[in-house]
This record gives sequence, structure tokens and C-alpha cells, in this order.
Amino acid sequence: MRARPHERFSAEVRLTPTMVADYAHAAGDTNPIHHDPRFAASSRFGRLIASGTHTTALLLGLTASHFSKKGSMVGLEFWVRFRRPVFADETVQLEWLVVKVTPNAKLKGDVVELRGRIRGENGETALGAKGRVLVTERL
Repeated sequence: MRARPHERFSAEVRLTPTMVADYAHAAGDTNPIHHDPRFAASSRFGRLIASGTHTTALLLGLTASHFSKKGSMVGLEFWVRFRRPVFADETVQLEWLVVKVTPNAKLKGDVVELRGRIRGENGETALGAKGRVLVTERL
């Protein structure tokens, strides 16, 4: 079996303002909250924050990195909920839990249901997520 229920995997990521600004610009997100410190200082957040696409990409990237070690993997669907900002100078914990593994003969692999989150330095959940991926021997 390439995945098992209750399996957990995680990674720590140290964000920097440069990394956050570069990602936002590359993604086409010109919101100054991601790259203009003066603007961000006057916002409700008080400092630069990472874009939602950036934090989501980090979490989804962890699934690809983890399951690609066990075979081939492709995402089927993901759902995210933003609960609090992730600051551009923050170290965050990316975490996933395998909830269910269902063999799928038609897809020639296992459909893996996941629950995940990103926790900030203060331990609070900044982003909650659910997902389904296909883990198979070959795509």
C-alpha cells in the first residue's frame, strides 16, 4: 500500500518578505499587502502577509513531494479555508493527515482523502484544508 490511514506528514517553511513578494508577482497578484511594507503597515494586519495562493501552493506541494516518494501522484480536488493571515516573515508548519485510502480499480491506484492545515508560529491554524489525491504506480 502506498498510503495508510492515520499517516501524518509535515514540513516547516520559513517565509521571507522577498519570497512572499516574488511569489505574489509571479502569480499575478499585485495586491500591495504582499509587497509594499508601508501599505501593509497601515493595514489591519500591520505588516506584509503571504498571498492565499502562496500558502495553498506550499501545502499542496507537500502532498506531491510526499506521495511522489511512494509512486506517482496526481491531485483530484482540494478545498481550503483561510482562518488568519500568514505573515511574510513567519515560520509555518505544513501538516497533512491521511483520513481514508480507497483502492480504485478504474484509476489503477488508491484515492487518498486528506485533512491538512498550516499552523503559524503561535500554533494557531492559519489555513485548514481537505483534499483527495490519486496515488498510483504509474500515471
